[in-house]
Order: sequence, then structure tokens, then C-alpha cells
Amino acid sequence: MSAAELGFIRVAVATPELKVADTAFNAAAVEAAIRSAAGEGAALVVCPELCVTGYTAGDLFFSDHLIEESWSVLRRLTANLSELSSVAAVIGLPIRLPDGRLYNCAAMVGNGLVAGIVPKQYLPNRAEFYEDRWFVRALGAQLPGEVGGVPFGTDLLFDLADHPWATVAIEICEDLWAVEPPSGRLALGGATIIANPSGSPEQLGKAPYRRDLVRQQSARCLAAYLYAGSGPGESTMDVVFGGHSLIAENGTVLAETSRFSFSTELAIADVDVRRLLHERQMNSSFANAPAPLLRHIHVPLTAPTEQPSDLRRPVARFPFVPADPAQRSTNCEEIFAIQATGLAKRLRHTGSTHSTIGISGGLDSTLALLVIARAFDTLGLDRSGITAITMPGFGTTDRTYQNALGLMKALGTTMREIPIAAAVRGHFADIGHDENDHDVVYENAQARERTQILMDVANEIGGFVVGTGDLSEAALGWMTFNGDHMSMYHVNSGVPKTLVRYLVSWAADAVFDGEASRILHDIVDTPITPELLPLKDGVLEQKTEDTVGPYELHDFFLFHVIRFGSRPTKVFALARHAFQSGPGTHYDDATILRGLEVFHRRLFAQQFKRSAMPDGPKVGSVALSPRGDWRMPSDASAATWLSEIAALRDRVAVG
Repeated sequence: MSAAELGFIRVAVATPELKVADTAFNAAAVEAAIRSAAGEGAALVVCPELCVTGYTAGDLFFSDHLIEESWSVLRRLTANLSELSSVAAVIGLPIRLPDGRLYNCAAMVGNGLVAGIVPKQYLPNRAEFYEDRWFVRALGAQLPGEVGGVPFGTDLLFDLADHPWATVAIEICEDLWAVEPPSGRLALGGATIIANPSGSPEQLGKAPYRRDLVRQQSARCLAAYLYAGSGPGESTMDVVFGGHSLIAENGTVLAETSRFSFSTELAIADVDVRRLLHERQMNSSFANAPAPLLRHIHVPLTAPTEQPSDLRRPVARFPFVPADPAQRSTNCEEIFAIQATGLAKRLRHTGSTHSTIGISGGLDSTLALLVIARAFDTLGLDRSGITAITMPGFGTTDRTYQNALGLMKALGTTMREIPIAAAVRGHFADIGHDENDHDVVYENAQARERTQILMDVANEIGGFVVGTGDLSEAALGWMTFNGDHMSMYHVNSGVPKTLVRYLVSWAADAVFDGEASRILHDIVDTPITPELLPLKDGVLEQKTEDTVGPYELHDFFLFHVIRFGSRPTKVFALARHAFQSGPGTHYDDATILRGLEVFHRRLFAQQFKRSAMPDGPKVGSVALSPRGDWRMPSDASAATWLSEIAALRDRVAVG
């Protein structure tokens, strides 16, 4: 599948070099910018407000020659660009109607045609702005349906041919800064991309405000927002224009230009319109809002050629873990607070002053114990009410055993050690199982014995069991049904595996100190394992990722499949983009496809475990609670998804 078939469209915002009132120079600069963007594969290019004349032409907008020349320039530009049949462009210019009214407009051009013209609705007339002096507001005006045979109005949507789901609407500069920007209505009418040719000048602190405005409007509209700002070629008689242009998608800035450059600046990104439609489908407030009746204009573009491997957009390897250390620390603090508050509420509700938890010396049980300690501190309860139990079995290593004991002691919990080997062997004898057969019975019997101990001790002390399993394990069903699958409250149920390590590391630095901090750092460096198979010469043989595959990949799949409903072909393309370039571990096509198959097989086959999941707090945008985010039949078939993965494998092998 091409990038367009998967839902991507390459877009650009341009700040061309210009000279005020020099339409020939400006036309050449605009054409050069569009050609440059088209050469990079852009299918849509947005240029600034009034870029044909310059935004700061002032009373020259009263000049018949300038106004008439602007229309001629638009026609010449459209003709000159006609051989670029795969790109459309939004160009700002003044348009005078036959009745003499002058409007600040933007024209959509493509494949040799002026597809439509949209006038500005809100005109600023304060401080350095005097637009009411020259232009008429389109807001509330009786507008003709067309001008010179070209569709004209504020009700136009532009459907880009050969780009499924790419529908473009236009609002101009001040329209965005209004209390109710037109883009909200246009998005409800079907626009997935909002183009904004702008002339916003600079002043101290305005750039971050502008960036947030664009970013947040893209989120409110569940759309891509393309904002093209005028550059320093504008008049500097009273103000300076920086040429700040941005591309945002549903609350995330994908690309932006540098400011204060006299040469032409471009920002290019691939926006995911299919993802935007998924967000709209999932958002009941959007889906149930009345859709206005708007005019759809077909813009005849030819099919794009870019492939998913050429994507121009950031694709995070670790979508649950912010790359920025400061943001990651902030997220960890908030997640820890959500987990601890959820547990504290449950403790208050039940009147419990005691809890039990199994401590293995691994990451998940460590994080859960830290959360319990914080919850007890929040409620003013003595940590001795936390009965932390280590239950060494056939695969317990000395490293995890010592870390479990050390951490329980450092946190001031009530420590208990209850070995399970004898009890499990007795169970094997009861059911006639050969201890040398290290099958699923061998593994699950240990997990269920540990859960039985925790439940019975909880009854004994008048408390309840806190579970340790995480979100990634829930997705894969990597838990023993009625074993570690079960508890009275699962504090890690919303935390994916790739994030658990960072949370424990953050806690080691920001929350705990001394011996507790030292032990936590060593736990972070310990391999992930359930420790259910015997050691070989005292060395760990069983590692989870050797069986199910890398959690880095599974969490990547989890995010894109559950959060955005992405099909296997798209997830594979995104995983290639993320894991086959840049720093970090690289995964080849075979590894990605093998992991993708394992993920889908287990996601479907293990739903019965999630259907019986205990309560636990949601902490991010992805959750699998059967009572909330993920309501999937336990007997749903994975055949459709596995068939596409098999076809992918065949295509990759042929390629």
C-alpha cells in the first residue's frame, strides 16, 4: 500500500521571500516555494496571507492596478503550475467583487484550475491592524456563490483527488484568533485539514502563544492544522514579521519553520488523516455534533508516489515514554500519583489498614510495592501494615531474592518469606504431574500457589491483595489465569512494560534514597522474567522476551492497534520507520512481522483473561479494562488480521 492508501498525505507550509506590492517578484517566489515543496513530495502547500501583494501594502489596496494585477498573477501562477498535477496550493490575495467590495482572500489552486476562493471572516482593527480600512468582513455578509466562474464563499471544502479522507478547509489569520474560529464548524462539516494563510507579526512572547493556539485548535478540531505566516520581507515600518509557519496534528506540532529568515522557508510533514477520522469516530462529542451543509469542491490531483518508508513525521519508538527527560519525569510523577490515589481510595472505602503483595525482585512487583508505600503514607498509615511476601520457587535467582528482601526492609514493610517448592511438589503429586515436565502446568502451578498464599494471608491479617501485572502483560495475556491474573486491585493495570522501568528509575531518584534507591536501580537493570523454570547451574534460563518477543515492539503495537485502530499493514510501516533508523536497537522485517503476529494472536486469544480483570486505574490514553476502554468479545476471531500479516510476509519475502 502507498502512504496515501494508509491515510497519509504530505503537506507543506511556506514562507516565501517577498517585496511589498511587487506582484511579479512575489509570484515568482511563491511559484518557487510551491515547486520546491512539490519536489519533496508535498501534495498540498499553504502560502501566507496576501502573499501576492504583501500583507502590509496599506492604502495601496485602494489601487486598481494592484488589485487587478493580483487576479492576473493568480491566473498566471495557476497556469505555470499546471504541469505539477500532484500538488495543490493555497495562495493569499485581495479579491474585488463586481459590486466593488474588496475581500482578503485565499485561493485553492491545483492541476491548472482555481478550484475556489475563500474570504476572511474576522478582520482585526486594533493596535497595528487596520484591515477594516481596506477590506469587507465576510462574516454575516451576503456572498455570491462564485466570482468569475470560480466558487466563492466561506462554506467551501476542497476534496483532494487520490488522497482518501483529505478534505481541506480554509480560514485566514484572525479567523483562528476569534472566540469561535470558523475551523470548528468546517471540521464538523468534514474538513480533516485546516489551512490558515496568516500575516501575524512578531512581538515578545507571541511565538509560543501562536504555537499553542495552532496546536490546541488542531486538537479541538481533531484535524491537521497548516499555518503559514508572513516573513520579514513585509514592511517593517511599524512591526516585524517573523515567518513563523507550523504544521500540527490533533494537538501535536509535527514541523515548523525557523523565524526571521529573509530566504524562503518550508516546513514539511506527513499528516495522518486516517488517524484523525478514527479519533472523530471514537469521540462522541464530535460524532454527535450537527454537521453543517457545506459545498465540496473536487481538486483533480494525480496519485502520489511516496511510500510509507519515506514518511516525514516523527514516529516514536516508545510511544508511552516521552523522549524529553523533563516531560518524562513530569509524566512519571503524575502516573505515580494516579496509581497511589486510586489505591488510597480503595483502602479508605474498604476501611483496610493492611494489604498483602508478592515481591519477586522484578520491576512490576517493585513498582506496585512503591505505590502501596505512597498510598499508606498518603493516608497516614504505618507501612508495617504492608505485608510483603517473597515466595521463592524453582526459578528464583539470588539477585532477585536479595533485592526483594532488601527492598521490603528498606521500605519498612512487614516481611515474610514463604517458599513454594514443597507445596507445589505436593500439588504435582496430587494431580500426578511429573516435576521434570516443565510445561504450562509446571509454570502455572507456581503462579497459582503464590496467589493462594497472598489471598489467604490477606484474610488472615484483614487486608486485601494488591496485584502487580502491567498493561503489556494484559494485552498479551502473559499472566496465569486465577494466578497472578487475580487480586483485589491491580495498581499497574494501566502502565505498559516499557514505562514501568522508567517509573521505577524515576522513583529511585526522585522519591526514595539510600539503600532503597540503590536496590531500585539494580532492579531496573535486572532482565524481565517470571522465574518459573529451574535455573541451570544457578543461572537464569527463562527470559520473557525470548518467548513472546521484545516488549519494545509489543508496546509499539499496543499503542497503534488499540489507540488508533491501525491495521497490520500500517503498523508494520510505522514500525519500520521507527525501528530501522536512528539510535537504539534495530529490528529487521522478519522480527517485526513475527512480533506483529504474536501480538495479534495473543490479543485475541487472551481476551477471556481481560474480561475477568480486577479493578485498576487508567493512567494514559490506552487501557484494556473490560468495563471501560476495551470491550471485545472473548471469542472474536483474529483471522482477518492474521491474513493481512501473512500477505505482508509474502510481499516482504518477494521484495
